[in-house]
Amino acid sequence: MYQFSYADIPADTIADARDRERQLLSRSIELLQDAREAGPRSRQAVEAALFVHRIWTSFVGDLQAPENSTPQDLRDHLIAVGSWLMAESEALRLGRSADIDGLIDASRTIRDGLN
Repeated sequence: MYQFSYADIPADTIADARDRERQLLSRSIELLQDAREAGPRSRQAVEAALFVHRIWTSFVGDLQAPENSTPQDLRDHLIAVGSWLMAESEALRLGRSADIDGLIDASRTIRDGLN
């Protein structure tokens, strides 16, 4: 998976970075929808959970970087949501949760809020 830091991206490409984030979140939603159709104990659910966990590991790492210019209160909120998404996706992967809809809803909310 491609990882980047906002500190490494010129200001004129921040919009491109946001677009990549939207694309990753859209892909995670698609995978989660496939998992919902296949069932929470399916291979699709495991793959979706792994994808969600990987992208949020990257997002949270970037949000925690001192050079990230996102306002601190928004960073804190996104880190909290990301931590929840990582925990829930891991629980789905391990068969301890079947809450695919919650993962979809949270991912949609974050994706739709990206400017």
